[in-house]
Amino acid sequence: MIQIGNKIVSRDLFENHFICQLEKCEGNCCVFGDSGAPLEEDEVELIDKHLDSIKPYMRAEGLRSVHDQGGWVVDNDGDKVTPLVGREECAFVVFEEGIVRCAIEKAYEEGSIPFQKPVSCHLYPIRINRLKNAIALNYHQWSLCEPARMLGKKEGVPVFRFLKDPITRVFGKEFYEELEIVSTELSKKSAKQE
Repeated sequence: MIQIGNKIVSRDLFENHFICQLEKCEGNCCVFGDSGAPLEEDEVELIDKHLDSIKPYMRAEGLRSVHDQGGWVVDNDGDKVTPLVGREECAFVVFEEGIVRCAIEKAYEEGSIPFQKPVSCHLYPIRINRLKNAIALNYHQWSLCEPARMLGKKEGVPVFRFLKDPITRVFGKEFYEELEIVSTELSKKSAKQE
């Protein structure tokens, strides 16, 4: 683990590789799992405020789920998450040519709402754990993402670098630049050991 300010960063973000391949995984990370997408407190408020603007981008099953459960729910762990359709996909999932997309992101891209998809989705495969005095950034490995790991390794793109935009969105440009510095230092140490 590497500490940068109040962030504790797993070395896996530097040592593992990743480039998402939607055409291979088809966005199934939004379909499979035991809970909806984790939501930040401000995202819960934003979904509540802008749900009517998101609804036109949703499919009927998602609309029914949101009608029955609301725009967010509390899961078995006590976390606020997006609701599911039939205990499977996120209620905000839409399918386009066999690829899973996000209705929230579509609404954002078309200027209907002022916020992008949830941070937990945008940062994936990084998972955030909020500790008492720090924020831990960990790498989540899922078999669905094997094509992304293979392409990332082939192209030499570490996890953190693939996620430059969402990391910058959530933690700022300076934090991302610190990650680049750490990456350079780790590469130098590795080269010395060889």
